[in-house]
Amino acid sequence: MKKIVFTVSVLYLFLVFVPVVFSADATKIGIFDFQKVLSESNTGKLTQKQLTDKGNEFQGKLKIEKDKLDEMNKAYEREKLVLSPEKQNEKEKDFRNRVNDFKKMQDDFAREFKQLEVQSLNKIQEDVVQLINEMGKTEGYLLILEKKAGGVLYSLEKIDISDQIIKKYNSKTAKTN
Repeated sequence: MKKIVFTVSVLYLFLVFVPVVFSADATKIGIFDFQKVLSESNTGKLTQKQLTDKGNEFQGKLKIEKDKLDEMNKAYEREKLVLSPEKQNEKEKDFRNRVNDFKKMQDDFAREFKQLEVQSLNKIQEDVVQLINEMGKTEGYLLILEKKAGGVLYSLEKIDISDQIIKKYNSKTAKTN
């Protein structure tokens, strides 16, 4: 009987005092959405505009080159009947070379654009991670997770700190510019 009373007493003490010990430190958890920070922050908007402008520039250059290819093809089709077989082969070879150059230009532009995009996003991500680390330390967060990468399927709106991060990021980047 004494053993049962002792076991119940220990269990009672464990159930009463352990939660108190673990809850003594206020648990502050934050969730943020990097995509929201990217789309609503001043730096994110500027980066997206720069990427769009660069993409439009590449598209313009490709359109000019494609128009030249189309014109070259039309001219060849018009002259095809009056050209000697050697000249036809020469013009076809020249056209194929220009088409290959066009495809290479497309690939180079796509690669350059992707590299620029990755560099820009990595820079913003580094800045945001540094800002979050500072926020976590100064404001006493136990944990800050990124909504999509952290695998968060549900969270209360009151722990979403995306707007705070955007404000701090905007003020930080405004000071450096």
